[in-house]
Amino acid sequence: MDAFSINSSLILNYSSPKTTERPWTPFVGCEEKVAGILFTLSVQIINVILGIPANVMVLWFLLRNMGEASTSDIFLLNLAFLDGFFGCMVPLDLVNVFFLNNKDAWRVQLFAYGLKDMGGPLFLSCVCLDRYVAVLHPITFTGLKDHKYRAACSVVVLAITLAYAIAKAIGGIENFEKIFTVSILASFAFMVFCNISILWALKRSGPGKDEMHPMKKKAFKMVLSILAIIVFNYLPPVALFPFQQYYSADEFKCYIQPFAFSFVNISSSIQPLLYLSRLENKLPCDKEELRRVQEELKVRVRESKVAYGRKMEDRLRENNLREVWNGMRKISRYKLSGGQQR
Repeated sequence: MDAFSINSSLILNYSSPKTTERPWTPFVGCEEKVAGILFTLSVQIINVILGIPANVMVLWFLLRNMGEASTSDIFLLNLAFLDGFFGCMVPLDLVNVFFLNNKDAWRVQLFAYGLKDMGGPLFLSCVCLDRYVAVLHPITFTGLKDHKYRAACSVVVLAITLAYAIAKAIGGIENFEKIFTVSILASFAFMVFCNISILWALKRSGPGKDEMHPMKKKAFKMVLSILAIIVFNYLPPVALFPFQQYYSADEFKCYIQPFAFSFVNISSSIQPLLYLSRLENKLPCDKEELRRVQEELKVRVRESKVAYGRKMEDRLRENNLREVWNGMRKISRYKLSGGQQR
């Protein structure tokens, strides 16, 4: 198999059960260099423990609040489904590697890795694009708020992802590994560009303002954390895979490849946990946020009363009794007996 074409939890060559030359082990070709494979195994165990329940919670929350969904929630819904499916396939992967050694089960695993390899970066790119347009091109964003555009985009991404995953499972395609290399490089560059552009736009203060608005500061920190996670998950393969020819075949297979793919795979746990951490500010039980809004509303009402009182005082000084009387009627809601306001 190609070095790039196998994003498996063990990055191993498949050996037929009929082979009798030597006993099959999960460390075929890497018997003396098992550190990379053990590192990947530990990451996949984390995905089972944290990733599966986190993605189920994200799916539950998004489906439960479809009526109040934001523009990018449809992308997050698809991403959570793919990550949850990937996590559910890990136990089958481990059973097949250590016990079954079944070719059909191995192809199912390759299909799952194909969904993760292509679907994850593409849906994340869609989320970044949606936020980029919202912040830097708000007028255009207003005209594209209809969910049908996001649904159409999701269908296209799913079609590309399924085609890639099926081709990966079938195998035998020449230079197939270059598809992943090109896609991960392009997606990484695009996501970094979008997030840096958003950070730059949020960082700029308005005219006459020295400090960033609290809401802008909150959005700035959120986008910065997303950018840090994108770099953490996707920088290792972006930085290492283009230089495959500079490593020996054993080093790349036993160390570089499992190490780099481990960072991509752990995103199945990190991304849903990041989303769940932001739900605290969206839940109606956030009493602290409710008190803050109530206090701000009281201040605004008080300021409006003071401003209106000063306006009436100015009309009295100008001897404009008609405006003063209209103001008094508005405040007291005085109406004639017929129900008409005078």
